[in-house]
This record gives sequence, C-alpha cells and structure tokens, in this order.
Amino acid sequence: MALFGAVEAGGTKFVCAVGTGPDDLRARLAFPTTTPAETIAQVLAFFQEQARLEPLTAVGIASFGPIDVNPASPHFGYITSTPKLEWQYADLAGPVRRCLGVPVGFDTDVNGAALGERRWGAAQGLDTFIYVTVGTGIGGGGMVEGKLMHGLLHPEMGHMRIPHDWKADPFPGACPFHGDCLEGLACGPAIEARWGGKGQHLPPDHEAWELEAQYLALGINNLICTVSPQRVILGGGVMHQPGLFPRVRSRVLGLLNRYIQAPELLKHVDQYVVPAGRGDNAGVLGAMALAMDPAALRATCG
Repeated sequence: MALFGAVEAGGTKFVCAVGTGPDDLRARLAFPTTTPAETIAQVLAFFQEQARLEPLTAVGIASFGPIDVNPASPHFGYITSTPKLEWQYADLAGPVRRCLGVPVGFDTDVNGAALGERRWGAAQGLDTFIYVTVGTGIGGGGMVEGKLMHGLLHPEMGHMRIPHDWKADPFPGACPFHGDCLEGLACGPAIEARWGGKGQHLPPDHEAWELEAQYLALGINNLICTVSPQRVILGGGVMHQPGLFPRVRSRVLGLLNRYIQAPELLKHVDQYVVPAGRGDNAGVLGAMALAMDPAALRATCG
C-alpha cells in the first residue's frame, strides 16, 4: 500500500505524519515553529527516518500563509507576506522535494483541511463547501464544484472586512495588516488582547462569546451569500468553546433574515454550520489528502 507524508505547517507548531489515512497514521511528530532553517531541518529529518523504514509515494504540505501556489512563479512553494517576519519568502516546498525526491502537493492549511474533510470528514459527498479555522489566526478555504479554490492566489477569508461597532467594541483589532478585519477582531489572540486572558480560561457565560459569535456569523453570512456553499465547516481551537456553535448558528440565521430560502439553512442549520469531522487532526490529514490527490500534485509539481 502506498505510503504518504503530511506536513501541517502552522505559525505556532508543525505536525508531520506518515500513513495512508485517518485510521493509519504510523508516525506523527509535533514541534514548535521556530526559524525556517531549524524547523525545515526537523521536517526533513523526520521524513528521512521514516523513508528508511518504507518509501514515501508523495508528501503534502498544508501551510499557513499567505503562500505562493502558482507553479509558474519563481516563488512557488514559498511562504510570502506572513506576519511572521522571519518566515517571509521562506522556501518550504522546495527543500522537501529536493531532499526526498518525491512529488510534493502544496496548498494553504485551510484548503488542505477542506480536501481532507471531503475525503474523510464533514464534507463527504459535497462538491461546494467552505472550511474556516478559528485559532491563532482565521483562515478559510474550500471547494467549488469539486475543485479547491484558487485564482489570483488563494482565498484569504480571514481578512474580509466586516462591520465593526466601535462604540460596542472599541478594540482596534489584532491584524498587523488590516487592524479590524475578521481575523483581527475574532482570532484567539484578539480575544486574549481584548479581554486580558486566553479564551479557554473565560467562562461560557462571558460576554466575549456573544461578541465572538456575532463576528463569526458576519463572516459566515458573507461567505454564504458569495459562494453559496452546501455546508460551512468550522475548526480551530476557539471553536472548542462550549456553547459557541449554537450562538453562531442563531446569528447566521438572524443576519440572513430568511433571504435564502433553503431548508438546509432554515430547518437544519445545526447540520449546515458544523464542526470539522476530523477535529484537531483536520490539518495534518488535509496535508495527507494533498499528497494523495492527483490534481493537487499535478498543479504543484507540473
């Protein structure tokens, strides 16, 4: 059976794994994201050790961004204008391909997670859906008619501009590029900066969660109206907060105000805005799905 490698490249930590799917992760290693040289060296060492046990067929990399996913670009496979300054224009895919000599699929962490959710998780049987992660940052990806979303570069759903009531919420936002975009208002660090404590330490009835649900619902409303997804999947650490999903669903319905007459929304919103089916493994399994996907390998390797 073909063996695949996976790299979930996050701004806080990297996760590397080999296997054939969610029921066969033969090795898994997580380590902090430090400098590009140190972190990539750990990635290569992990796969070199695993390849000595059994050859790899391909490796998928699902990375924080922004990244360059254009195969014709001289910076293809690079992380580009990230707020993590030392990672700006770091070549991530190239060293893996050169060292291991196998095809490498390369895409955003959220596009990878979307692909994994379609193969093994909450998007099975769907061809048009959105995956959004809410954690250290906010990112979104997905598929339209069975194809991962690309275009000029890749979706940056976390940086959409949403209404900000400065009187109700004077917090200026945490995004170094845009201030009060969706990510700047609703990511984990924004919650911590606004309320003086990490989200997981705030009680379920804290006013933070009403505000968080409102911001997330505003973003999801925009995505529903522009992409018309068959489902919206939410992952990431912030979404572990008890009671947040019901708040978000209620506000999504309120914002849409019955304009979109679809029973999936009006009667079954709890099956429309849903948690990631693969939970905290969505990222690394998404990377593995990139390694297994012929279209992703053709797009990234030529």
